[in-house]
Amino acid sequence: MTLTFNDYNAGHPWYYKLGGTILTPKEILTTVKLSGYQGYMAEDIVRIDKKAEPERSKALREIKDNILVSMWRNISCYRLLANQLRFERKSSGIDALSVSSNELHTSMSLKHNHIYNDLAHLNYLDGLLTQFELF
Repeated sequence: MTLTFNDYNAGHPWYYKLGGTILTPKEILTTVKLSGYQGYMAEDIVRIDKKAEPERSKALREIKDNILVSMWRNISCYRLLANQLRFERKSSGIDALSVSSNELHTSMSLKHNHIYNDLAHLNYLDGLLTQFELF
């Protein structure tokens, strides 16, 4: 059986090794929204959401600000890695026959996952912060 990038998601190194498309942050956000995933901090966010105002909004905004810093740092690194991957693919092609992915493929998958979590947290937080503003 021959594997293709379709056998993996963008959070796996072999997705990139086998020629998977480099997703834009907007495309990653779309997958987050379709999945309904709220991020690894969802339980902490729920706990903070139960606080009384104004502590609740202040704490949620602080988390959001920290995640925004993380997201932009991760996107910056992801773009550098994506450029390296494009160069590697252009100069060497896609090596589907080797038995392991390389460090660039691993780095791409990890940055994808960091951005995925950042966007999941921001999407969840935006919903919570909007709920308060409605009342």
